[in-house]
Amino acid sequence: MRDYNSNTIAAFKAAGAMPDYVQIGNEITGGILWPDGHVSGSSNNAWSNLGKLMKAAIQGINDAAGTNPPKIMVHIDRGGDWASTQWFFDNLLNQQVPFDLIGESYYPWWHGDLSALSNCVNNAAQRYHKPVIVAETAYPWTNSVPASYNPNLGIAMTPSGQVDFTIALASIVKGVPGGLGAGIFWWGTEYVHLNGYNLASFDKTSFFDFGGNALPVTATYGQLAAPIKLQAAASNNSVSLQWSVSGAGMKLTQKTNLNAGTTWTTVTNPIQSTGTSFNTTLPLGTSPASFYRLRGN
Repeated sequence: MRDYNSNTIAAFKAAGAMPDYVQIGNEITGGILWPDGHVSGSSNNAWSNLGKLMKAAIQGINDAAGTNPPKIMVHIDRGGDWASTQWFFDNLLNQQVPFDLIGESYYPWWHGDLSALSNCVNNAAQRYHKPVIVAETAYPWTNSVPASYNPNLGIAMTPSGQVDFTIALASIVKGVPGGLGAGIFWWGTEYVHLNGYNLASFDKTSFFDFGGNALPVTATYGQLAAPIKLQAAASNNSVSLQWSVSGAGMKLTQKTNLNAGTTWTTVTNPIQSTGTSFNTTLPLGTSPASFYRLRGN
C-alpha cells in the first residue's frame, strides 16, 4: 500500500499534476483489500488491520508529495445513515488514521430523503470537526428509470426536477454548521445513452439527454462555486434582490441601521429560483431604509 501510493503520487508530481485531494479507496464502508482489510462489526483485530493498511497508504502519499501533501478524504456510502457513519468513523479514529475530509455518497433512492442527508452531514461535521463532501450523487432527469431508482422526494424526475434537486442538495451542503460543507461531486455527469450498453441507468441521471444535449442542470451546477454577491435594483415602490445559487443555504437578512447593538433579522418574503439564481422583491415604505446581507449558519 505504501509503495503503490508513493509511486502513484510521484508520477503525478513528476508530471506537474499534484492532486489537491486523494481519496483512500471508494465507498469503503466495509473496508478495503478484502479479506485483509474487511470490517463488519467492531472487531478490534479487523479495524486494526484496516487502520494499518490506510496509514500505510497515507504515508506513501506523504512520502512522495513532500512539504505540501494532498488532503486525504475517506469516502463511505452512507449519506443518509448517521448511525452507520458514526460507527465507521468512530472505529477508524480509534485506529488513529489521519485524514482531512469525510466523503459521503448520497443517492436518494438508496440513502433516504434529504432530511436524512442533512442529519448525517451536520452530525458528522459537529462530531468530527472535519469538512464533509457529498462525494457521489445523482438525480434522474426522466421517469424512465427502473422503479428501484425512484427517489421519492416529491421532486419531479424531469430536467427541471434535476435542477430543483441540485439546489436542495446545495442548500444542505452549504448550510452545514461552521462552513464545513465542502462540496458536491455528481456521479456520471458525462454518461450518454448507448444502445446495447448497460449503463446502470446513470445515462438517465447524467447532465445529457438521450440526444447528447446538455441539460439545464449544467448551468445550475456551474453556478454553485460562483462568488456570492447580493445585487439590488430599486424602483419607485420596491427593491429587487438577486444572488447566485452559490448562496444556497444562506439566509437573507436585514436591519435598519448598522450599529453594533442591532440585530440582523431574517427576511420572510418568498424567494424564487431561476435555476441559476435566487431573487425576491421587497416593498419600499415610509419606514427607515433597510440594509440587506446574506448570512450562513
